[in-house]
Amino acid sequence: MTYTEQSLNALRGAGDELADATVATLFERGEVGKFNSLMRYVSTAGQELPDGLPEVARDYLHQTSSPPAWVDWGEMEKARLFFIDNNVHIATALSFASMPACYLVPHVAMLLSATHGLKYPAKRMAETGQFTVLLMQPDAFEAGSRFLPAAQKVRLLHASIRHHLRREGHWDVEALGTPICQEDMIGGQMMFSLQVLDALHRLGIHMSVDGAESYYYAWRVVGAMLGVDQSQVPQNLEQARQFSDLYMTRHMGPSQEGADLTRQLIDLYEEVVPGTFFDPVVSALIRYLIGDTCADWLQVPRTAWDTAVKAAPALLHVLETIEDRSPLGAWALDRLGHLTTLFELSSLTRGRVMHYAIPEQLKKDYGLSSAVPRTRRWTPPPPTITA
Repeated sequence: MTYTEQSLNALRGAGDELADATVATLFERGEVGKFNSLMRYVSTAGQELPDGLPEVARDYLHQTSSPPAWVDWGEMEKARLFFIDNNVHIATALSFASMPACYLVPHVAMLLSATHGLKYPAKRMAETGQFTVLLMQPDAFEAGSRFLPAAQKVRLLHASIRHHLRREGHWDVEALGTPICQEDMIGGQMMFSLQVLDALHRLGIHMSVDGAESYYYAWRVVGAMLGVDQSQVPQNLEQARQFSDLYMTRHMGPSQEGADLTRQLIDLYEEVVPGTFFDPVVSALIRYLIGDTCADWLQVPRTAWDTAVKAAPALLHVLETIEDRSPLGAWALDRLGHLTTLFELSSLTRGRVMHYAIPEQLKKDYGLSSAVPRTRRWTPPPPTITA
């Protein structure tokens, strides 16, 4: 698949037909409040839907209750094991690379700033973190899963944002395209998959080719469940590089909204980090992962830690060596990563479950070891656009 300016322009007018129609009907009939109230009690897959749920919502939930028929469950299991091995690194990449990448796209930053329900960084990061953790659970797509209902609700949340912005005249569709259009949804998928892998590579994390490809595959599945047109989605990491490079060069740049959102993000994580001595590490890590030009666009402050943070790959290499050579060390580091991720998530959620309302197990299961062989190490596909 080859992407061009023309093919991406065509994606700017498309939203998500099923979710958009569902949300429009809920608003037309004044049933959004009833839907949100009842859906607070729907948290697991296979759960009986409550009486009184609007019929249009019931139909939507039935149509979206299963993952795509084409899912390769072996690939999904490899993705889960990849996440277990790298969970704290992935959380770091999501927080300090993927979210700033979103803010580098001015119209996306404007959308996030204009949408009341997404204006608070703790809520936004908590929803993202919880969604990713739920995705990588062993039972993510089985009865009793919390991920499937979360995906259904997030899809409706996106549709509700489109509905509000268009109805209230807060969005210039002619100039900016449909809010949360197909191009932006695919772009977001790249930020949470390919650009996470890029950040891990920059941190010096050793990733196998199979692990990286499986992680990307898992986000293709997620995209399908969130209403992304799969006929337009990059099928592999090489195609993903082409799309991501073209998408970012088409849209990225400085904006006040992007700078404000980044400042909120930095403030949030400086509150999470104990004390104040290490607070500048947050800014330094963002600058290291996204580069000086992008960091300057987002007004990320320069700090005395900017040089020190470049030693992160060497430190992580030491930890990887321990993990490779000691089964006990591997278990301890995986456990520490799991606990660190849960601590970060609990700090962001304040112990609450994120409901995504419309605004109005064992590694040996597949015979895979936590130790990554030092062959076929994944390296990012080269840039497809040169200056």
